[in-house]
Amino acid sequence: MSDARHHKENAIIAIRKTVIAAGCTAVLLATAAACGTVQNLTAGQKVDEAVDRLGEQKSLAFELDLDADAATLEAMAGKAGTDEEMPPEFAKFLAGLRVEVSVKSKKALADSGEKDIVGTSATVEGPEGVLVELRVVGDFTYYRVDMAALGETMGMPMPTLDEIPESAKEFRKVFEGKWVKIDNSALEGAQESGSSSGGAGEGVDAKTQKKILDAVRGVIARDVTFSTKDGGDGTEHVLAQANFRDLITAIIDKLGPLESELPAGAELPTAKDLKDAPNKKVAVDFTLKNGDLKQVQVDLAPLTEAAKGTKLPLVLKFTDAGDVSAPSGATEIPADELPGGSSPFAGALLGGGAF
Repeated sequence: MSDARHHKENAIIAIRKTVIAAGCTAVLLATAAACGTVQNLTAGQKVDEAVDRLGEQKSLAFELDLDADAATLEAMAGKAGTDEEMPPEFAKFLAGLRVEVSVKSKKALADSGEKDIVGTSATVEGPEGVLVELRVVGDFTYYRVDMAALGETMGMPMPTLDEIPESAKEFRKVFEGKWVKIDNSALEGAQESGSSSGGAGEGVDAKTQKKILDAVRGVIARDVTFSTKDGGDGTEHVLAQANFRDLITAIIDKLGPLESELPAGAELPTAKDLKDAPNKKVAVDFTLKNGDLKQVQVDLAPLTEAAKGTKLPLVLKFTDAGDVSAPSGATEIPADELPGGSSPFAGALLGGGAF
């Protein structure tokens, strides 16, 4: 293993718990408001109504990124319990990383089924530009990727174009950064094959989802406080606050009886994990503009040993949907022969969540 890759992996481990913890908190608090957990609280109702308005739209997009510079990320990693420093190039990558997702439907999104979706797209951008772009339109999934940049980012070598044989001409398109496409039915078959071989299992069914939401609702209604602040010009901020360790511990206690109903591999945190969770208050800031939800932000810094005054915002912005049309000239490739085999790259293409 190269020193650069070793440093990157240590840096990832160092920040992983903090990012996941804060991200989960934001999702939990947002879900609580969206599900009407805080209907008796005026501030919570405003978020509830704003989320409902998102569901009334036929198209929607969101962007997720860390609003922090490379120096701040390096400092955070250095305080996260590792002797390894975060390489400057990797800190730069994280600082410039952005994920954009768009979806368009024939109906209101809240009422849309799979057949109603016109198309979806997802883009992963780094400091130097787009790394991966994916679209699902009709019967095909389309994607293109900057293989050289992706390999450098992941700390693993990618084959060069010269190393791809002429017999695999459709795969050469991938390494040339061209659009390729995979038949969705074949892709689903590959996903099922991956699941039977130890990959991700089936998701949570509707009945279990309701049980989970009911459990979360009760805890958040009791442990989370909501307040509002006028931002002027039709802008208003709704702030949801809670002690992170108390909130997560209470939720896990409620979810314990449901663990047998969760997908294989979805293990709940242990008592030791919860004991190590930050015993600090975390806040999620919902920005509303004339009643519409425009942004959700959570500052990760309070959950780290970062210096006082340091801010590390994780920001989710809602915007207009981008292009979700089928790109022209895409080359079809077989789903069961994706480049990369069992690599994170191939796993991402099959929905494995490597990115």
